[in-house]
Amino acid sequence: MPSHPTLDAELVVWWECEAERLESLAASARFGFMRRHYARKSAAARARAQVSRLREQAREPARSAVT
Repeated sequence: MPSHPTLDAELVVWWECEAERLESLAASARFGFMRRHYARKSAAARARAQVSRLREQAREPARSAVT
């Protein structure tokens, strides 16, 4: 079992961080169209994090079977 995190685990953390950054930009945006733009990008980042999270969860049972 590798001691380092998988790429999917790292991507979950990165996309969640990116989503938070975009949400803070949306909150401080001056114009409504920019708020909506950042909110859409934040939602897309959370969706990408979810894809990696599901891949990582699918990998977990395989790791359990090996040990």
